[in-house]
Amino acid sequence: MASIRRWLLGWLIFGLASASVIAGFGIFHTARQEASELFDYELRTVALSLPANIASTGSDANRSPDLGDLADDRIIIEIWDLDGKLVYHSHQTAVPERQPAGFHSIERAEYHWRMFGVQQSQRFIQVAQPFSVREDLALRLALHTLWPLGVLVPVTIVLVLLVVARGLAPIGGLSRALATRSIESLDALQLDGPVPVEIRPLVDAVNDLLRRLSVASQAQRTFIADAAHELRSPLAALKLQLQAASRDGTLQGEGPVLERIEGRLNRIIHLVQQLLTLAREDAQPVAQMVPVSLRRIGEQTVGDFSLLAEAKQIDLGLECEAASGPNDPYPVQAEPHGLSVLLGNLVDNAIRHTPAGGKVDVILQRTGQGIGFAVVDTGPGIPEAELERVLDRFYRGEGAQGQGSGLGLAIAARVAQRHAVTLTLRNRESGGLAVSVMGF
Repeated sequence: MASIRRWLLGWLIFGLASASVIAGFGIFHTARQEASELFDYELRTVALSLPANIASTGSDANRSPDLGDLADDRIIIEIWDLDGKLVYHSHQTAVPERQPAGFHSIERAEYHWRMFGVQQSQRFIQVAQPFSVREDLALRLALHTLWPLGVLVPVTIVLVLLVVARGLAPIGGLSRALATRSIESLDALQLDGPVPVEIRPLVDAVNDLLRRLSVASQAQRTFIADAAHELRSPLAALKLQLQAASRDGTLQGEGPVLERIEGRLNRIIHLVQQLLTLAREDAQPVAQMVPVSLRRIGEQTVGDFSLLAEAKQIDLGLECEAASGPNDPYPVQAEPHGLSVLLGNLVDNAIRHTPAGGKVDVILQRTGQGIGFAVVDTGPGIPEAELERVLDRFYRGEGAQGQGSGLGLAIAARVAQRHAVTLTLRNRESGGLAVSVMGF
């Protein structure tokens, strides 16, 4: 995957390194040339500044020149008189041939020499210097001119890293703002600090897309809510008319037929009620958290479903585990209506899928993960392969018993997501299903 950061850093550092190499080569070459000119000037200065009373060699006859010793053998001096006789040379070594006046470069005895000769009134002076000495000194001088560049390059690289990181920081901020947004949040993006001109079109385009998505989502929610509301009213009226006609005898038919019609009407009404609940939950993407007594919600839910449980001969009860006292309210931060919907759907789902004579318990819990609750039943449970899918909307397992719309657990999962709590399903070893909601 292409990376703007790596692309910028790669080309900037490569360009800087290339420019530094070229600049270093130019500086090094120029420094060597200037050093060579300086040494030529040194040869000329030495030749012109020799005193007139030098008349003998003054060096040890057995001494061999060490051309690597910069202190003793940097320069060889030779002087001839007007008759062409060598009257002075600074070392007891073979005398380089006399060259014409001016600068010359020669090779002798495996050494390269740089020589300067000058004709004076009574003598001819020739000064020679090995190229190895000159190159060594020139190299040192050239390297001394390069150390600022060696310091400048890493400092510039660090500066480039910081500048690129700083320049791309708004893009990183935009990425984090998008990554940390809730799936339900369709508000416009708000970045920390001013938005750079370069990414302003991107931010505007994203905000425009979010606005259009918000309009479309709201239209869908409104449609579902309106449709559910419009369906619920005539169905409820139809059920009342059916019951009234059955009582006054105007409706003719067998008892089982009427029971099946009423059962189907009840199922349709339940489905519409679930759709209306789901539409309301979708229309409230952000939960308004307030202090709520989980115990009071549990008692109210158990009371609301007691008649349904009694009709199916199911033992419905409320248990309090790890209570801090006899009247522990189990306080949580939640949206009251949403919490009631969450617990109500789990209890309703448990009662519908538990056979007659079974048991459903709402257990309030206090653990290291916080306060929560579990709805435990003695029903058939859910096959392990379907535990993940039962949270999908309208999904009913192949072996599902009882009447249902396939929306109860989906609604519960939606409410749990809005409250940022964890909803887990597991089959009990003794039989039945346990649905836990923790993290309040």
